[in-house]
Amino acid sequence: MQEFVEEDNLDEEQEFFEHYKFIADKGQEFLRIDKFLMDRIANTSRNKIQVAATAGNILVNKVAVKSNYKVKPFDEISIVLPYPPREIELIAENIPLNIVYEDDEVLVINKQAGLVVHPGYGNYTGTLVNGLIYHFNNLPNGSMNNRPGLVHRLDKNTTGIMVIAKTEQAMTHLANQFFERTTERRYNALVWGDFEEDEGTVTGNLARSLKNRKVMDVYPDGDIGKHAVTHYKVLKRFGYVTLIECKLETGRTHQIRVHMQHIGHNLFNDNEYGGDKILKGTSFTKYKQFISNCFDIIPRHALHAKTLGFTHPTSNKWMQFNSELPEDMNLVLAKWENYIANRELE
Repeated sequence: MQEFVEEDNLDEEQEFFEHYKFIADKGQEFLRIDKFLMDRIANTSRNKIQVAATAGNILVNKVAVKSNYKVKPFDEISIVLPYPPREIELIAENIPLNIVYEDDEVLVINKQAGLVVHPGYGNYTGTLVNGLIYHFNNLPNGSMNNRPGLVHRLDKNTTGIMVIAKTEQAMTHLANQFFERTTERRYNALVWGDFEEDEGTVTGNLARSLKNRKVMDVYPDGDIGKHAVTHYKVLKRFGYVTLIECKLETGRTHQIRVHMQHIGHNLFNDNEYGGDKILKGTSFTKYKQFISNCFDIIPRHALHAKTLGFTHPTSNKWMQFNSELPEDMNLVLAKWENYIANRELE
């Protein structure tokens, strides 16, 4: 039987706005769309996604689908809602900055842990950029909206040296140095496990994980992702963990964290790349408590951008900045020093 709907009962035509858009990779396996979106949208829940699907707000190739739809390669997926996406307004905020150098062209800071570099979804305020526009006027915006002065970035929980451009000329000059890989970037990282060799190199393309879009993955064959190279050198062995120096040849998202995970040396307490579990050591209760205490001291991945070198945009002189390890890393290293000295926990 054909069903008729009284025209008076129809809603007025509703305008919808696209909030998210994803295109499934060519290697995408069949996956329920609610799970697919769960892996890609921060701060949401499967129930919220299912409600959105029921309301007809999830489109695949411009057609509304149910939450049990199986995503296929090259599907174009949109989430539309009856109100426009939130525009990010840059608000000046008095956020303390640890400035280690400043002149008319550049600013060099030592970033603290927990500070997001620029506003984005889920982080609209309280970022480094909010602090920069409070302390400095007329920072150049370059080609990236909402990122005045930025020519590179560090992860929220990575500490260390960053350079900020204060003029358009400095921004262009510094951005070109990062693009041409003529800067020098060295990091210190505490990683799980011991190394057979004293130094080595990890090479492997990086791209978003097909299983979890919030993290990166290594694609060794080179057909997917961007070329990435990390050189590492052992600084101190502690048996179950090792302090290493990493020198970046490229600068991809999460490069050190995902490369170290790839070779089985996850960063200590890295909750996104599997380092927040006991990966090496004993099964003794005292050892488990020791690790738990270490995680409490450094509630983040143990990574510090220790050295940054670049050519000054106007003087053309080479400038190099070093920073000491932050207190949380030093405290954890001291605990490991004490551990290997006494072996009291085994």
